[in-house]
Amino acid sequence: MWDRLSICLSIFSIMALSNAIVPILPVYATSSTLQSAIYSAYFLGAFLTTLLGGLLSDKYGRLPVIRFGLGITIISGLLLTVLSPAIIVIGARCLEGIGAGLFVAAAMAHVNSLPDHAKMSGYFMAALNLGLVLGLILGGNLAVQFHTSTGGILLFTIMTLLSILLSIFMMSSPATPEPNTLAIVKSLIYDYRWLWYSSLVLIGITGVVTSLYPKFSGASPDIVGNLIAGMSIATIMGVITISRINPDPIITIQIAAAIMAGSVMLTFISPIGFFFIGTLSGFVMIAQMAFLSKVKDNQGITMGLFSTTSYLGMSLLPFLAGVIADSMTFFIAFCVTACMALTVTFTISRYNCPN
Repeated sequence: MWDRLSICLSIFSIMALSNAIVPILPVYATSSTLQSAIYSAYFLGAFLTTLLGGLLSDKYGRLPVIRFGLGITIISGLLLTVLSPAIIVIGARCLEGIGAGLFVAAAMAHVNSLPDHAKMSGYFMAALNLGLVLGLILGGNLAVQFHTSTGGILLFTIMTLLSILLSIFMMSSPATPEPNTLAIVKSLIYDYRWLWYSSLVLIGITGVVTSLYPKFSGASPDIVGNLIAGMSIATIMGVITISRINPDPIITIQIAAAIMAGSVMLTFISPIGFFFIGTLSGFVMIAQMAFLSKVKDNQGITMGLFSTTSYLGMSLLPFLAGVIADSMTFFIAFCVTACMALTVTFTISRYNCPN
């Protein structure tokens, strides 16, 4: 009970801190490219360390890696409250992502190893997205109400500090080091290649619409935060619903990818598209975790790879979309993103379930 509560509170705090900067991106930079770089730097840092976090959690146990990730997150949050030059902020965001990558891989391995992993993954993802929601809302509203752009960042840094204290309630897991780690990683990459691709694209799309919308809409930080928060609220509804229905994972991903392509274009016309993208991403994440839960051993490595591809998508796709928006138009950026979602519909159907 306590370890489940602790891990949910921790992921909530980390995600809230990560999103608190989104509504205030124009404060740090004026171009879409630089704003997308600040946004994406977090996911680049997570991409670089999440597989390492999975490997370390298998070798040394999950709890030490979870606490180390929380500690790095606190340091980065403190740096972001006092730094303002865009290039330096990019570095601080990358450090924040490093902490998140270590934490998420170990935490997801813990969740997916539980007997009630399907239900617990729903709670975990709901806490994750609730953090994203409040990070957006409070990050934007505190900036407007108190005339301080870093108010939300400071608030959630303090909450992350409280989270690391609550981790004392978590139970330690035994270490399960593997002598042939490289061979295991190669096998998992190949056997689950189409699922990794679906994670990169479909999770990355949520980052695309989030990073493009502040400049695309021209709205104030509080309005942008509230609008984008609707996507994470929809994701909470999606993960709770799908974790209780437990449909076929591959069919779920395939259908969600097709509908997400249309939802991306809907977002270009109306913010209501965020609701559909959020709901569908919730379906996709739970379906992906359910499919990967069949890997009974090496859950640290498996969840590390899952997080790696997710963060790679969140780092790469928003940056590419920002470049396209600056060099061409926002419409082209949205079109390219929608086409990428459609590719998942076809590639995931080619998946061969490993024996």
